[in-house]
Amino acid sequence: MNNWIHLLRDPHTGIETLHAHFQGHAHAYDPHWHDTYLIGITEQGVQRFNSRRVRHDSTPGKVFMLEPGDIHDGDAPSPDGFTYRMLYLQPDWLEQALAGLYRDGPGRPLPGIGTVLNDDPELARATLLAFNALHQHEVQLVRDMALDGLLARLSHHLRWHRPQEADPRAPLIARRARDFLVAHLHQDVGLETLAQACDTDRFRLTRAFKAAYGLAPHAWLIQLRLSRARQLLALGIPPLHVAHDLGFADQSHLGRWFRRAYGISPGAYRQQANGGVPQPCTSLQDPLGQA
Repeated sequence: MNNWIHLLRDPHTGIETLHAHFQGHAHAYDPHWHDTYLIGITEQGVQRFNSRRVRHDSTPGKVFMLEPGDIHDGDAPSPDGFTYRMLYLQPDWLEQALAGLYRDGPGRPLPGIGTVLNDDPELARATLLAFNALHQHEVQLVRDMALDGLLARLSHHLRWHRPQEADPRAPLIARRARDFLVAHLHQDVGLETLAQACDTDRFRLTRAFKAAYGLAPHAWLIQLRLSRARQLLALGIPPLHVAHDLGFADQSHLGRWFRRAYGISPGAYRQQANGGVPQPCTSLQDPLGQA
């Protein structure tokens, strides 16, 4: 197996660090989104992904960044595949850290990412230093200094939002549907039920939702459940319990979707996020493998 993933979670900040490789001509990830900020650097090869309706090719030294909710996928178009390093920044941590960096800034910061793919050598250097400090378990002072350096450079690439701003991409119907799905995360909700809750019909609902969030309601709900599954697995909860709690049919059902989105099984993710030994990732071409 030539695909591999090494993942660790910093207990102080909740930041996850991911070092991964996917062999050439592999479909690395299905379209999905995270509830964290992503900042990563391509180490080797060509990392191809679609986000914000644009195809991006990240080559060595380029930095890619995504904000929570940004849908993206991943492919390895060249024979040698690609290798990358990624940090997953928790929104609460980032807000608090930026508030400390900008004490006279614009209130409670709600940052968004300006440009997905960046050719910024200083940002690349800061990203690599922060990644290595966390992933290699450097002493606390080194980790803190590296993260401060990353924040200082990252701030040049952020957009600033106010809490009261509505998402301009989401008409009222789509926002109502999203709120309903969040509130009924564990339930088997049908389109008719969802449409009635939004005072519309199922066809208008689907069109509005896809226009706002890039996925049909059922696909978005699966991604929401997967995002919550990452949180629960990182707390050490067994995959069987996570699958049951989040409305998946069984552990294998969770495992199939989890690997397609993240390239790793729920069990391996739980182990690595809790300080276990990194393991090779499972093949994404075998959706019926064990969870």
